[in-house]
Amino acid sequence: MTEARTFTARDPIRASLLDDHEVVRRGLSDLLDAEPDISVVADAENVAHAWCGAPAVRPHVAVLDVRLPDGDGITVCRELRDRIPELAEPMLTSFDDANALLDAIMAGASGYVLKQIKGSDLVSAVRTVASGQSMLDPATTARLMRSLRAEPAQASEIAPELASLSPRERAMHARARGRAHQPPDAPDAVYVC
Repeated sequence: MTEARTFTARDPIRASLLDDHEVVRRGLSDLLDAEPDISVVADAENVAHAWCGAPAVRPHVAVLDVRLPDGDGITVCRELRDRIPELAEPMLTSFDDANALLDAIMAGASGYVLKQIKGSDLVSAVRTVASGQSMLDPATTARLMRSLRAEPAQASEIAPELASLSPRERAMHARARGRAHQPPDAPDAVYVC
């Protein structure tokens, strides 16, 4: 088991931000940069900038919004995880959505917190995920757990080819066929940096 990393003012947590709202990015940057052991090294307003910017500055933590005009933070999480496996990626969202939480966890997110979080709690969440631990919103997590434990749908409502799958496997199959958490008009795009 690896030891939790300790960060200091001389060796701070390098944070990257992704949110399409400038005022949110500025507020997050001011909040995190005010801490002696955290330094915001990049911020992005869209998916293209996140994919190009974060790998270049090698952050320890990337705080990602879930819903973006040109894609979604969950896909960014998955892609950045492939490029920077040690990256901690808490999702920061205004959407209390158990399905998004599950998708984020499956994509490798290390946290999922709602934007109504107190500033001091967000700073703690960044430190928590940077040290290798997870940070999940308790209410959203409880809702997800209830939905995963729910009674399976009636057999007559399930397509025959999916009948042998568990409820969780059916839910994941449904998500795999779609483009979870992307606006309907989001383009299929490849970004070249």
